[in-house]
Amino acid sequence: MAEAILEKHDAATNSRRFNAILATASINNAIEYYQLFKSVQTRFIASDPNYQPLNIACVFSPPAEGNKDIQQIQEDLVQEKEDNKQNPEEKKAALKIIIDDYNNQYGTNHSINEFDLYYQDIQLRIKDQKYSNKDYPHKNKIDITIVVDMLLTGFDSKYLNTLYVDKNLKYHGLIQAFSRTNRILNDTKPYGNILDFRSQQEAVNQAIALFSGEDGGKAKEIWLVAPAPVVIEKYKKAVEDLGIFMQEHNLANEPKEVYNLKGDAARITFVKNFKEVQRLKTQLDQYTDLDEAQKQKIEAILPGETLLEFRSSYIETARKLREVQRKGGENAPPEIQQLDFEFVLFASAIIDYDYIMNLIADSTQKKPARQKMTKAQVISLLGANANLMDEQEDMTEFINGLDWNKGYTADELKTGYDTFKDDKYNKELAAVAHKHGLQTADLKAFVEQIMSRMIFDGEKLTDLLEPLELSWKERRVKELALMADLVPLLKKLAQGREISGLAAYE
Repeated sequence: MAEAILEKHDAATNSRRFNAILATASINNAIEYYQLFKSVQTRFIASDPNYQPLNIACVFSPPAEGNKDIQQIQEDLVQEKEDNKQNPEEKKAALKIIIDDYNNQYGTNHSINEFDLYYQDIQLRIKDQKYSNKDYPHKNKIDITIVVDMLLTGFDSKYLNTLYVDKNLKYHGLIQAFSRTNRILNDTKPYGNILDFRSQQEAVNQAIALFSGEDGGKAKEIWLVAPAPVVIEKYKKAVEDLGIFMQEHNLANEPKEVYNLKGDAARITFVKNFKEVQRLKTQLDQYTDLDEAQKQKIEAILPGETLLEFRSSYIETARKLREVQRKGGENAPPEIQQLDFEFVLFASAIIDYDYIMNLIADSTQKKPARQKMTKAQVISLLGANANLMDEQEDMTEFINGLDWNKGYTADELKTGYDTFKDDKYNKELAAVAHKHGLQTADLKAFVEQIMSRMIFDGEKLTDLLEPLELSWKERRVKELALMADLVPLLKKLAQGREISGLAAYE
């Protein structure tokens, strides 16, 4: 069963964007699962050096032995309280090993004597899943937490989307446990996943009937998501609707034709149509029980490579419309103001900066690698994912300049990219300075002061232009002309953060 969980986990959690809880029937079972995961993952790593292991934590209360804090924790932990009466020393020894492993993994210093601090740390790390791997590396997070009674009631995390169940649950306890996963976040988490290893469908039906006040099929429709075949048909229709839309504009249903759409109204409609295609595909990607025939049907509806190309067309179109939305503000057309591009649907938990650099390194090395791609394929992959949208232009230019026949290491690529960006920034800044009759060093100091405080100071702009000895009318014209060139550069440096006071010049 541990192997089955490891095999299904990436699909269930949208490539580890979310995390999971494994609910077990007893402390002994929790210990056994923990040991199994360790041995299976060790075997996976030995057979595949590129295997990325899941971070597995385990938490159950130790024997109370008069400790009032533990006694208080165990008031609602019926199974754990009972289990700790049998062979308590064995359970303490196992928990100590689990906590030692945890300390080694996360650089913490927890002990069984301060169990509550360990428990709090686990809850915090589960919630830390909300941060991207770029902001908070995966090594600091928890993928699966093995529990007995803990975390199954009262604990909420929007980035927890999967519950593996290997214990019998009934009525209130079942609803409470299942509810851990249903804190809806956005369309990347349209529902929670329950992978039940105890065949408890009848218990689920009874609980739904009891808590919904209905015993017919309608209650199940409200509580449970549609089976995969239903969603596959919805996906097929969404793709067909996209084709009809393209045909209405005298265009072939091909990604490159999206760039031939005329006018914002057509582009807005494309954004809405393709967003629905991607939403349903994201939902299908999280079904863990798709058989081979269903997978082939999904692929036939819209082949993976074509889907990626459409994603690139979507992101490029959406970026342009977003720019109109940002620049126009309240003056932008109402239909553009109201657009929600939902870039999160087009982001990947896997394809980040490190992934791209390692992928280029693997693809340019002479030795065999897990995944080799051409330069064009890497650029296409980059363009089809919203994670690096603000970096896409620079990264594409950098990748195009690489010699694909030369073997690079990931570290060489990262250093090279940093140098490339610095050189490009310095050239852009020098060009702006030259255009407006300023010293490059003065303009650079002005920009760096803005970025260090994230505040635009109008008086500093006056000081910058002082050597030009302009009249106040001439200076106002020069200010506007300079800022028209400088604002895009400042926004690029800000990477989505707000620079206070800059809005007046946007």
